[in-house]
Amino acid sequence: MADAAPLRLLAQDADDLAIISAALQDAVAKIGDISFEPKARLLTVAFNRYRWEAGTRQRVRAALQLGCVLKVQARNVRRDRPDAVVELLALTFEPGDAPGGAVTLSFAGGGDLRAEVECVDAVLADVSEPWPTPRTPGHEA
Repeated sequence: MADAAPLRLLAQDADDLAIISAALQDAVAKIGDISFEPKARLLTVAFNRYRWEAGTRQRVRAALQLGCVLKVQARNVRRDRPDAVVELLALTFEPGDAPGGAVTLSFAGGGDLRAEVECVDAVLADVSEPWPTPRTPGHEA
């Protein structure tokens, strides 16, 4: 599995978003790699994603883009420090006025981003070659 193809995933509902969430578990990003473009209604985050599917210790640069974003709110995220690193725990969807709702990116340490969306419209794509990493992310029981 070490030669697994780069991921290219599309989410159009909460079930699809759960698959992207699993692929991004333990991904890390700098605050400066989070961009919201209100006029284009796009939220983009560049991550260093752990390649769980590869079966070896690898990371890869990956981009997550949410479309149809109406508003983004941050809680406990150090926006004043663009070099600060966040670790993604999960992406979740909370339904609102169908097909809209809110996509939440939950980070270790209690921070999160909440994007109000007209509908689920997410794309995850690996954008670099993978590189070896010395550690496998761990989770305390």
